[in-house]
Amino acid sequence: MIAKVGVLLWKDILSELRTKEMIFAMLVFSLMVAVIFNFSFPPGSEFIKDASPGILWMTFIFAGLLGMNRSFVYEVDKGCLQGLMLAPIDRSVIYVSKLLVNFIFIGTVELIVTPLFAIFFHFSIIDSLGAFLLMLFLSTLGFSVIGTLFSAIAVNTKTREVMLPILHFPVSIPILICAVQATSAIFQGQEWSEIWNWLKILIVFDIIFLILAILMFEYVIEE
Repeated sequence: MIAKVGVLLWKDILSELRTKEMIFAMLVFSLMVAVIFNFSFPPGSEFIKDASPGILWMTFIFAGLLGMNRSFVYEVDKGCLQGLMLAPIDRSVIYVSKLLVNFIFIGTVELIVTPLFAIFFHFSIIDSLGAFLLMLFLSTLGFSVIGTLFSAIAVNTKTREVMLPILHFPVSIPILICAVQATSAIFQGQEWSEIWNWLKILIVFDIIFLILAILMFEYVIEE
């Protein structure tokens, strides 16, 4: 299974590297948000310090949705999805490869954008870099797990760009709350035990959503 996932994953990465549509759109959107909010509030103010975790995750969420909306677009528009479904592979292989592609590209954008946000909004994560990266990994994984499943549903609708956020937001609220709260605790320099409480919830949600998504994907893709 790992070899088959690797083949599909490499196919999607090569396709994206040739066009750069997905990652370029996410990067441009993230930079626009950073610049706009940076000039909207006085630098170093208490408000911007309190709001920076929410602004950071709002940027990641909308940029991620922008990218995940295109997860299955090429396969559906070019008729390749039927070919993948006829191939002698388990349907979960298709899901896992798409999940990894989304996770890699969203994570890449987050790693590029976070230092820029740190400069614009005057926060430091160097002292808690390990906790921040772990929180980023768990949050992005949960976000990608849900988004990949719902993008497979949304791509077959006429309003695919609108449908994904509508489906995604209600389900991902627990992950978003944990991500924002953990980020806020890291920025405020709180104890590891306080951060770990939110990370434990993220781990539980990631496991639950991943199992459900793999089980449901076979039925979703056949509709």
